[in-house]
Amino acid sequence: MFDKFHDECGVFAVYGHPEAANLTYLGLYALQHRGQESAGIASSDGRDVICYKNMGHVADVFTPERIGHMRGSMAIGHTRYSTSGDKAVLNAQPFSVACNKGKIAVAHNGNITNANELRNDLEAAGSIFQATSDTEVILHLIARSREQQIEAALREALLQLEGAYSLVFVSENKVIVARDPYGFRPLAMGTVELTGRKFGYVFASETCAFDLIGATYLRDVEPGEMVIVSSEGLHRMQFTPPRKRAHCVFEHVYFSRPDSLVFGRPVQQSREEMGRQLAREFPVDADLVVPVPDSGVTAAIGYAAESGIPYRQALIRNHYVGRTFIEPSQAIRDFGVKLKLNPVRNLLEGKRVVLVDDSIVRGTTSRKIVRMVRQAGAREVHMRISCPPTISPCYYGVDTPNKSELIAANNSVEEIRRYVEADTLAFLSLEKLQAAVGDNDDRFCYACYTGEYPTQLVQIQQRLPLEPSRL
Repeated sequence: MFDKFHDECGVFAVYGHPEAANLTYLGLYALQHRGQESAGIASSDGRDVICYKNMGHVADVFTPERIGHMRGSMAIGHTRYSTSGDKAVLNAQPFSVACNKGKIAVAHNGNITNANELRNDLEAAGSIFQATSDTEVILHLIARSREQQIEAALREALLQLEGAYSLVFVSENKVIVARDPYGFRPLAMGTVELTGRKFGYVFASETCAFDLIGATYLRDVEPGEMVIVSSEGLHRMQFTPPRKRAHCVFEHVYFSRPDSLVFGRPVQQSREEMGRQLAREFPVDADLVVPVPDSGVTAAIGYAAESGIPYRQALIRNHYVGRTFIEPSQAIRDFGVKLKLNPVRNLLEGKRVVLVDDSIVRGTTSRKIVRMVRQAGAREVHMRISCPPTISPCYYGVDTPNKSELIAANNSVEEIRRYVEADTLAFLSLEKLQAAVGDNDDRFCYACYTGEYPTQLVQIQQRLPLEPSRL
């Protein structure tokens, strides 16, 4: 039921800066790792909301001329990677409409788990949808609200949503941001200096976007909180009581940039500690610690530091691989992986290698990498993964396939080891992962590793196939 809506995304918003669209462009540039499929910006000059979006990377979508047309001191932006939805410009964000609340635009990071039900109800009541994204549902709920003020209509809409969302809105005269009551997806708040003592407000999925524009991080938008910024200043409102925290641990395992502060904690610190914990839990007698770039680099540094085994970047990543390329007519074994990674043979020949990566999902890429390292002359390959086995799909906005495609959901660690052709294989335990991210008060969601989902609708849907037929 959820499959067509999953989006991994980055969002950004700015209020009160004369170059709002330009700052948003730079913010999205820093958040490019969160989505490479499409990008969009909506800006407001106090009278009109202008929106432009297209397929491609941020730097390809926005030229200086395009940014120059987006005037105003308010803007929001979005960079998208659809995990299983339709890959079309119609689903690119922000979504913008002119309705009885005026002109508004919205961008969203996360996944609304009851989007199908809401969409069916809205369509039955006469609503017409342009796209297949769950974000469009939010706009329809706002437009249909009897509330006159945009923030009141938004609150009414948000109270109907279930699942994960960090949202940024821009109207003709306001920027509004909101975060779901569980706090699944991150949303940071900061300030950017103007002339004199004045400053503007900025919001972003990760603080690395603040670093690029010289903004100062203040705090996170709280779960269940809405922040409204207008000419009257900044107003905070708890639109619903916060629920038990369910911060996505995968933000620290893989998704966020290591130079970001996410959920109030440095991602670099978490990942290095994952590697240290992994070295303590699953030591191995080896000559080199080699990361699978880029996702395994920080954990591999931690593993090497804790184990005393030298760290070497013996797999080199090609950072300039585009979305399309000309494949050779004659088949080359494992061509896709070779296009992205290449081994340094003189480092690997005759060596016992600890290969560190952040996760194994389907297992096919891991097997190709292990083969590549062996073909480069490695004597032994010991694979170490800096998180537990992924046994359940995510319904809150991270790209994980169906359970049938998850290798760890259907195979033991030993069976996975044989499949990826490693000499040994070990995954970080859940207990050690919790320690690595400093989760002393159960604030994170580990559903992809446990199958225990924090929201009721997903819990019910996961149980339904096990119930006896009612026919």
